[in-house]
Amino acid sequence: MTDPSLRDRAVQLYDAFTHEHRDRRTLLRQMTALAGSAVAAEALIAGIAASPAAATIIDPADPRLLTEMRTGTQADKPARAYVAMLKDPATGRPAAAKRGVVLVIHENRGLTPHIQDVTRRLALDGFLAVAPDLLAPQGGTPADEDKAREMIGTVDYDLALAQARGFADELRTLPQSTGKVGMIGFCWGGAFVNRMALAGRIDAGVSYYGPAPAPAEAARVTIPLMFHYAEKDTRVAQTGDPWVAALKAAGKPVQAFTYPGVDHAFNNDTSAARYDKAAADLAWQRSTAFLHRYLDR
Repeated sequence: MTDPSLRDRAVQLYDAFTHEHRDRRTLLRQMTALAGSAVAAEALIAGIAASPAAATIIDPADPRLLTEMRTGTQADKPARAYVAMLKDPATGRPAAAKRGVVLVIHENRGLTPHIQDVTRRLALDGFLAVAPDLLAPQGGTPADEDKAREMIGTVDYDLALAQARGFADELRTLPQSTGKVGMIGFCWGGAFVNRMALAGRIDAGVSYYGPAPAPAEAARVTIPLMFHYAEKDTRVAQTGDPWVAALKAAGKPVQAFTYPGVDHAFNNDTSAARYDKAAADLAWQRSTAFLHRYLDR
């Protein structure tokens, strides 16, 4: 995908497919018209789509970590979450030092291996990291990402918020916790961070390229927020820019960054065409410093 204009148009088509509930047949037809053949279209799609086979950054069996998938109930419905924390090498038990808790909210594909990898990265950066599967009430995240997106479209948002609040309330009381809970979310999860900032029960939030609420709701926000946006992501900017402006006008503690020349999902290293390492690394450094500032004390 060497032609920048071809690449950008392909990314726009794929973004519309994933966020506007278009069917895959329509996507393939549009990509074929763009690329000139069905074979070239499939190659374009493969370069943009997240790949479950992509290498992880932190090995699931990393000896420095304790990880597990926990199941139970929240808000009287099935709940599931991936948990990662530092391990005491001498005892094999959780490290003794108290740490801020970070809830990791997934994209519109659900609790994928990529989001689990992000959770492990946060644990290695000194947090008690927990990634809820907000599709658990519907049976959990399926392997088929198209099916996962369909399920996301039918999520009971009030239930999802109630489950997230339940996780936050439980986690802040753990002996390993400082008592502070933050949240970081990507795409659909970035929008979810905004809603949690309005609903309460978290102490700080980081939103990556998530659609935003109406600016009139800014006065309800009571926690510090950080936003990461992509310059080419005009869809999210339509709501994100007015939201940030309203938060600043209301005197809320907000930091917002737009990364030049990058696309929506620039943090997702499993999407070869959209991942931008320089932007992702800088956003990660900013995010972890921000979360440590508000959760470590």
